[in-house]
Amino acid sequence: MKNRIKDLRAERNWSQQALAEQLNVSRQTIIAIEKGKYDPSLPLAFGIARVFELPIEAIFTPED
Repeated sequence: MKNRIKDLRAERNWSQQALAEQLNVSRQTIIAIEKGKYDPSLPLAFGIARVFELPIEAIFTPED
């Protein structure tokens, strides 16, 4: 699954650590999600959408 987390984070000047703290996950989790090595659980995906104030489909898209 592709995602726009790195770009969205950069637009807001948030570090990986700052985002991780908002989501109650480790920085390593954010790194893995950004690199596409880990797909977040549905509750985490909803949490990510909530902190960015965007719908999930504006952040995550399926790989072709």
